[in-house]
Amino acid sequence: MALNQRLQQKQLQRLSPQQIQLMKLLQIPTIALEQRIKEELEINPALEEGPEGDEMDDEFSDLKNDDEQDEYDSNDDDEFTIEDYLQDDDIPDYKLYANNTSADDEERESPLSSGYSFRDLLNEQLGMRVLSEQQRTIAETIIGNLDDDGYLRRELFAIVDDLAFTQNIHTNEDEVEDLLEIIQGFEPAGVGARNLQECLLLQLNVKEDTENIALAKTLIEKMMDEFSKKHYTKICQRLHIEEDQLKKVLDEVLKLNPRPGDSLSDSTKIVQNIVADFMITNEDGKLDLTLNGRNAPQLKVSNEYKQMLRAYSEAKGNANKEQKEAVQFVKQKLDGAKWFIDAILQRQMTLYGTMDAIMEYQKEYFLTGDETKLKPMILKDISDIVGLDISTISRVANSKYVQTQFGTFLLKSFFSESLTTESGEEVSSREVKKILSDAIEGEDKTHPLADEKLAALLKESGYILARRTVAKYREQLGIPVARLRKEL
Repeated sequence: MALNQRLQQKQLQRLSPQQIQLMKLLQIPTIALEQRIKEELEINPALEEGPEGDEMDDEFSDLKNDDEQDEYDSNDDDEFTIEDYLQDDDIPDYKLYANNTSADDEERESPLSSGYSFRDLLNEQLGMRVLSEQQRTIAETIIGNLDDDGYLRRELFAIVDDLAFTQNIHTNEDEVEDLLEIIQGFEPAGVGARNLQECLLLQLNVKEDTENIALAKTLIEKMMDEFSKKHYTKICQRLHIEEDQLKKVLDEVLKLNPRPGDSLSDSTKIVQNIVADFMITNEDGKLDLTLNGRNAPQLKVSNEYKQMLRAYSEAKGNANKEQKEAVQFVKQKLDGAKWFIDAILQRQMTLYGTMDAIMEYQKEYFLTGDETKLKPMILKDISDIVGLDISTISRVANSKYVQTQFGTFLLKSFFSESLTTESGEEVSSREVKKILSDAIEGEDKTHPLADEKLAALLKESGYILARRTVAKYREQLGIPVARLRKEL
């Protein structure tokens, strides 16, 4: 078989490392950006915090007109010259940092978790029991395996295996279950359950044994499926009771806590505050957009690394292998620092430009807060305005929040499909969802509206939608079907 050689020309588009870095920075929110900057400061000593000073400018000015080219620079990297890193004409200082903060800026910090957890409470109650060392270790392992809701989601045989491998304790499922039953008797009632049914029964068992409590136990123990699907007529028939009494039984069940581990949540859970990336204010009918100052940190290239290059330039022709390797390291770090600063600046401009286009496109909404004023808007609409790729707009919209006088919203919530009304007018699908949500909120809960009736109501308002489209929008709103919305 003969081998043939031939020339072939191809046109390929590849992202540079700088473009990849920018794409990654674009898609992260403000809180994650702060962490990303912190990581970059740790791994790149040529990058520093703070505004760029002028103290080094004069020191390197004598190098600006130097016509000699270092032989090592030309051999190792044709695109690199020392002046690339030292000349202020090439990289003005104002490009190396951003200052968008002031002394009046509000400092927002994430709250820290502290307090007394339900596991602490369980271990405290465990300490009051007389148990062998092995039993105590097994019980502590069970408590450690409870999730944040207070449930034991793991199989008992898996806990037996864990104890054998990690604690060298040989036990069996019966012993583990005996100790689990002890824990299930602790406060808060319902902890240690393996499913919702067991959790509710554990709580009912500690209540005073009245007629309604007895019926509630029967309901949960024998008719859990009918209860979860709200088949109230079938439940009444099987319990031989009227609807009025069933309502009282359901009231007892609804008093129970399906997530007993949350009983101490107010003091133990971390509350994740949303930090808005943009703020829109209305000044006498004129919208004003600002970028959160935490998106514009003060960063600069290290002057010490500039000095290293100066020292290298003064030792022309005398550099050994180690010095050349050191220079390559310095060049790499300086490149990385400049690329990162430029990427941060580019991120700011992209974020601001995208949000400004969205604000102008949805101006009526941001002025009034009326969701019916939202215009149909897709990613391409904003992409065409700002001249950026649709994927870039998507990265910005999917993870950024804007704070308005009407609340704080995720940018992607302003994007919606276009629907045509009976009169031929184009409206946003979000407007239809708002009308749908209001209709369900105002319905008679004893006779909730089925999707067919909701479609009929929308048609009366001029919105012609198929039943399956109404069902899709209802599911997107997180609203269950009519049967599951029924109340007695």
